[in-house]
Amino acid sequence: MKDKVTIHTLKKLRQIGQKICMVTAYDATFARVLDDAGADVILVGDSLGMVVQGHDSTLPVTLEQMIYHCRAVTRAAKRAHVVGDMPFMSYQVSAEEAVRNAGRLVAEGGVGSVKLEGGQEFCETVAKLVRASIPVMGHIGLTPQSVHKMGGYLVQGRDEETARRLLADAIALEQAGVYALVLEGVPLELAQQITDRLAIPTIGIGAGVHCSGQVLVCYDLLGMNPDFKPKFVKRYADLYGGIRGAAETFFREVRAEAFPDEDHSFKSKTIRLVASNPDVKPAEREEKPALAPVEGQGPIYGVPV
Repeated sequence: MKDKVTIHTLKKLRQIGQKICMVTAYDATFARVLDDAGADVILVGDSLGMVVQGHDSTLPVTLEQMIYHCRAVTRAAKRAHVVGDMPFMSYQVSAEEAVRNAGRLVAEGGVGSVKLEGGQEFCETVAKLVRASIPVMGHIGLTPQSVHKMGGYLVQGRDEETARRLLADAIALEQAGVYALVLEGVPLELAQQITDRLAIPTIGIGAGVHCSGQVLVCYDLLGMNPDFKPKFVKRYADLYGGIRGAAETFFREVRAEAFPDEDHSFKSKTIRLVASNPDVKPAEREEKPALAPVEGQGPIYGVPV
């Protein structure tokens, strides 16, 4: 196994100019595949509220749900650094509550760091988390937890005033102690200015090529939702079509009694079924010993041991 990616690894990648590859995952199976593929960072995003749970925003996601999904991902990710999103209202009330909740994501969820949305208004919270030895990834620009405040999922920083505010947010968050910063839904020129101004890595999503790295939701890059077509997403596969086609073939073979065939069924030369006597009560029937396992076979459907 290659060396585990840490926050220090990411800073070194930023320094040598090697782009950081970050992707979301929400379960152990996807985490293992993406880890084997070479992900530097796996984000257990509160985007699970939309892509896993079917909500129209990230707001309904709870801390308990985030801990559950973080545990699943961290069990499977051997190399990638795993980041856990702090869900809506898990850090906004007070810095003290943020520390408690982030501590649970680390202790119970097993993540290496946490991510929270927001700018200068959360610098005190970031500083207290860092003092509690909890690494923090920041997130500014289009922040999904503020969808109602922003009036929708809109690109941020297109005018001089908001661009200056985002730059100030980025500088303040770096000073507060974030080790990296997600820039979502901002013009590529602004993302370049922020990246050039900071010493920490920037991770872009809808922020252009000049960021230190890029992140996409795994279901988006794999093409699992044909109805979701934002400008910043590139589909590297059509898993929706592939999965649907495989399922349709399975259903067709089941209905035609073509599956399971002999190659996918079990046989035995030792079992002889005898019709039971309905007049004999269950308590009076002779107990038969269970069949002994066949030598050389494991407990899971005859898989060799």
